[in-house]
Amino acid sequence: MSVRNSARRLTAFVTAAGLTLALLMPAGPAFADAGFRQWVAGFRATAVSGGVSGAVYDRAMRGIEPDPVVLEKARTQPEFTAPAWDYFDNRVHDQSVTNGQAMARKWKPWLDRIEARFGVDRHILLAIWSMESNYGEILKRDDIMRNVIRSLATLAYGDPKRSKYARTQLIAALKILQTGDIDESHLMGSWAGAMGQTQFIPTSYQHYAVDMDGNGRRDIWNSIPDALATAANLLRKNGWQAGKTWGYEVTLPPGKLPAGSKTLAQWQALGVARANGKPFRNLSDKATLKVPDGRGGPAFLMIRNFSVIKAYNNADKYALAVGLLADEIAGGTGLVQDWQRPFTKLSFEQRQELQKRLSEHGYYDGKFDGKIGEGSKAAIMAYQAKVGLSQDGYPSLEVLKWLRKQ
Repeated sequence: MSVRNSARRLTAFVTAAGLTLALLMPAGPAFADAGFRQWVAGFRATAVSGGVSGAVYDRAMRGIEPDPVVLEKARTQPEFTAPAWDYFDNRVHDQSVTNGQAMARKWKPWLDRIEARFGVDRHILLAIWSMESNYGEILKRDDIMRNVIRSLATLAYGDPKRSKYARTQLIAALKILQTGDIDESHLMGSWAGAMGQTQFIPTSYQHYAVDMDGNGRRDIWNSIPDALATAANLLRKNGWQAGKTWGYEVTLPPGKLPAGSKTLAQWQALGVARANGKPFRNLSDKATLKVPDGRGGPAFLMIRNFSVIKAYNNADKYALAVGLLADEIAGGTGLVQDWQRPFTKLSFEQRQELQKRLSEHGYYDGKFDGKIGEGSKAAIMAYQAKVGLSQDGYPSLEVLKWLRKQ
């Protein structure tokens, strides 16, 4: 469900995406998008056979053109694995916790009802909302949000790797229009078609969407109750165990530990203990040991609900970030053993200050959002090169102090 660089070099991605130059370059209007228009006309029968009315299809596809930004994003998705600290610092931080606690207060009556109906911890839902759309702030970004029908049609036609996925999702998105839950102008999502406050792809929306506020529409774009209830419904239907946590930070005894799933009682007998010194709950629960940053970083015992979160996004880091953020929104104090970070960590406000100062020095032209992505890292490295520091791109207190002296 979750998906996250703007178009830079059209000619570079045309070959990779499999489109002809005539499709995207401003050749003559008589033949510029002929291939795409032919595909749209041909896909109509597939959509109709899949349950989409011809009228809905014709209205949604009228005047549609391929979106070059979508293909650029598909081509430039990073394949590297970020260090643990890099992933978590951008998602679990003081601002995401503060905002989550404010949302918990604001939406308490609805969270009470959602929790009672689905049995899913409200703090998990708030953490997912933060991870997926920054509590809805992403939906206000015209540089990120795109027309879902156009995005999926572009991928279905022009991206061989994602064409099967995109065709399935396109039919599902057209069916969403057909139900009247949302109109064409508001059917917006990520470049890959993830939609709404909690970023559901169209087929998942079909399976799990809930009209929690009772207005007759399942509106995960504009209704916070609908969006959070839809996330809760997904977790419940995938086996969420009410009243239980996702896992525990733990300390490990010296020596090698066995692999596989064991009860918390068995792990405890092997010398594994909660990092905060508190006892485990439900010693009969089975758990799996994970050390995402190696033995020198924090260690965790993951129980069933951790795997359920992965039904939302099948990545250990994602599920762990949701769990850690949820715990802090609920009032927890964070990790006992921090990540193995090779620099002094900045607060969220300091990361924004870092971006602002880099911008003032002409190295950075992005948003001051506190998230250290490729643009911020490149700016840091350029500044480090200028002042003779090691060019590691780390958002460190050391770099910020240098900037403050300039």
